[in-house]
Amino acid sequence: MTDALKRLSDEGVAIWLDDLSRQRITSGNLAELLDQSHVVGVTTNPSIFQKAISEGHGYDQQLADLAARKVTVDEAIRMITTADVRDAADILRPVFDATDGQDGRVSIEVDPRLAHETTATIAEAKQLAWLVDRPNTLIKIPATQAGLPAITEVIGLGISVNVTLIFSLERYRAVMDAYLAGLEKARERGLDLSKIHSVASFFVSRVDSEIDKRLDGIGTDEAKALKGKAALANARLAYEAYEEVFSSERWAALDKAQANKQRPLWASTGVKDPAYKDTLYVVDLVAPGTVNTMPEATLEATADHGEVTGDTVRGTYEQSRAELAAVEKLGIGYDEVVQLLEDEGVQKFEASWNDLLKSTEAELKRLAPSEA
Repeated sequence: MTDALKRLSDEGVAIWLDDLSRQRITSGNLAELLDQSHVVGVTTNPSIFQKAISEGHGYDQQLADLAARKVTVDEAIRMITTADVRDAADILRPVFDATDGQDGRVSIEVDPRLAHETTATIAEAKQLAWLVDRPNTLIKIPATQAGLPAITEVIGLGISVNVTLIFSLERYRAVMDAYLAGLEKARERGLDLSKIHSVASFFVSRVDSEIDKRLDGIGTDEAKALKGKAALANARLAYEAYEEVFSSERWAALDKAQANKQRPLWASTGVKDPAYKDTLYVVDLVAPGTVNTMPEATLEATADHGEVTGDTVRGTYEQSRAELAAVEKLGIGYDEVVQLLEDEGVQKFEASWNDLLKSTEAELKRLAPSEA
């Protein structure tokens, strides 16, 4: 079952699981995935936590204790989510040690309501790093305009970061610039750069979902022939940008100081269109030094029938540029699409967070001790 996953790992793709719940931790399932499915990291987001906490009774005891203490709903959510991330980080610690900090990491996101507030995002990132208190944590910061200076400052403090919600090539370059600026700050502060890590989460499937919808609206044969191509083209050109930035003179100076490259991470790799092969955003985005964070269904599909044929990114750049240009020629504006996707991404995470607030508040009330 895991030959394809092993081949993927051998090609230099780190396999991370895009899911976490207390049930997954306590049942031994997460440890099993590390042992049998080549999983070497975990990512979370507000939607994942909302689903985990609203299903089942795995959180009842902690919620009852929090209700007895009369904590606010915001504090309850932070206590619950950081507990899961801390426990998952402990399970992944051997991987972290074996890979010298490269993998074995668990990501936790800053409150999505702060996506457009730089100072608050920095404060929240520091608080989360302190609360989880594990060296193998990544703090997720969205790649909004307000997020960019926050990334620089947080990296400059020596806190490792997962930059999330990247859709555009221009914004991705700004993210890499923010990371390098953060490393330069950390170096000025005398911090050990070898201990600072980062990934840049470049979202994939949502690009196809939005552009394919518009191609369907155009309806010509030319438009239909471009369906399912934009997301891969976009991600592949992101890898070209990564190669360029991390072979620059600016990077060379940081490399000498033992800094780590900020790896591209392919996110949103579950296929939304059933017409496409369910391993599309895994097997067609194989390149060394990348991460692919997968929902469990995509992980299982790759293990079962994924065809890993080697590097499927380098050597595709001219074709990728041509495909994106062909989409633009049909009147679908790239800049408009990626900005829409960023805005929607922030809104979706904020909506999930608000749902999480409501369901947690209801649980706190249900489990609150009756006053004598």
